[in-house]
Amino acid sequence: MRPAAILFDCDGVLADTEALHDRIIAEEVTALGWDITAEDAARRFRGQAWEAIQPVIEARLGPDSVPPDFVRNLIARVLRALEEEVDPVPGALAAIAAIRAAGLPVAVASNSSRAELSTKLRRLGLAEIFRGRAFSVNDVERPKPAPDMYRLAAQACGADPHHCVVVEDSVAGARAGRAAGCRVLGFAHATPAEALAAAGAEPFARMEELPRLLGLGAKG
Repeated sequence: MRPAAILFDCDGVLADTEALHDRIIAEEVTALGWDITAEDAARRFRGQAWEAIQPVIEARLGPDSVPPDFVRNLIARVLRALEEEVDPVPGALAAIAAIRAAGLPVAVASNSSRAELSTKLRRLGLAEIFRGRAFSVNDVERPKPAPDMYRLAAQACGADPHHCVVVEDSVAGARAGRAAGCRVLGFAHATPAEALAAAGAEPFARMEELPRLLGLGAKG
């Protein structure tokens, strides 16, 4: 069946920013007294909302270990880095062009803050494409893995979530898409394919494959 809309995650799907996030989180958490690497940060925090990081740190270091402005300062540092370091995921822009050429509406739903998401889309030249259909953690009561964000994205496209396809690269995001009732394609470039499959996604390895997986013809 032809999808009614394609709903994208941003980090690791459109924007090649996961390594940047992992590095900054590791440095900031280490400065608090919990010595972690970027690889540790990826394993523990990738795909989660920023606000979900603080309780994990407090559970490890104690309730008074995290300054009140920790999350705000973390986001500010990420925003400064994003102004210089955002690149598209290889194949993502061509896949979006093929999807739009087929007449399918698109939306983006990210656990990033609104300011971060806006910066990434602007840097990638996608701000106009997703205007009015770009949703951040600030737009919902519950971030991923709750389904709220993808339900909102589907609604913005005028589509039933059960007729939408979500493109995700994290376990939390895959769970959110499935909980919303969507088919989920799991881009397995950082998260193992087995983990995405266990969360209900259909793993794929190259973004160039996406148009074919959506029934839009072979690509790549």
